Amino acid sequence: MLQPFNEANRNILININGTLFPRDEARISPFDSVVQGGDAVWEGLRLYDGRIFKLSEHLDRLRNSALALAFDEIPSHEKITDEIKKTLAANTMTDGVHVRLTLTRGVKITSGMDPRLNQAGPTLIVLAEHKPPVYDKGGLTLVTSSVRRFPPDCLDPKIHHCNLIQSILAKIEANAAGADDALMLDVRGFVAETNATHVFLVHNGIVYAPHCVACPEGITRATVLELCATNDIPHQEKDISLTEIYRADEMFCTGTMGELATISNVDGRTIGDGSLGPMTKRISALYAQLTAREGVQVV
Repeated sequence: MLQPFNEANRNILININGTLFPRDEARISPFDSVVQGGDAVWEGLRLYDGRIFKLSEHLDRLRNSALALAFDEIPSHEKITDEIKKTLAANTMTDGVHVRLTLTRGVKITSGMDPRLNQAGPTLIVLAEHKPPVYDKGGLTLVTSSVRRFPPDCLDPKIHHCNLIQSILAKIEANAAGADDALMLDVRGFVAETNATHVFLVHNGIVYAPHCVACPEGITRATVLELCATNDIPHQEKDISLTEIYRADEMFCTGTMGELATISNVDGRTIGDGSLGPMTKRISALYAQLTAREGVQVV
């Protein structure tokens, strides 16, 4: 699960507020809000044969998160799309690319947390890398983290913000346990997500997804639920306990960076027979068909 360095990314150009910088020359001010307090929002996009899948949905979520954080200025969808196109063209990228968008509140006039110190407008970063789906399709191992996901009354997970300390702490635990990722619970003890992806389980032919009470509104997650609905696959959103995970027939995770990947073991328990299950295989194929034909042309 440790991503190796891809030599193809050594000389990429990174877009910061419309200016392209070589990888080793790209810099963010120490007065930028993302440095001062993680005060920023982000999205991950995937490029398939010149098209970005679910671009409008990602840009909607970016805007909604910035609105929740009361950003004074938010670039339009058209502006951001233009900067994505510029970045991809400059890097001659057409496929197998992951794009990380970061929108910060911008540079402050002096250090401090007060948003009134931000008087220069937002900072938009477009980072495009050659990066195939990062998860091993053969089966991932998870351990349950001691770190709990915040409920909405602590920090609303619908804000797709850049403060990822919870996820990093959970990932540290997974690394120490020799697992690929960490499974994270909400404060009630129900499954939320992993440190990086949403999760689904399959039991008796029904696909189950945890409620989005303590996890972001996942776009790949929503796509899987839509695929279930349009293909007559029984599915349900519900509170899921660890015991339900342990006795599941199949389990898989979803995300833009990794698409769909089988989870074969959780807390030392083999899920199903530990291999790619028929339902996960079917939904993965439906997802691949969707990404092969849909998306916004940007190259």
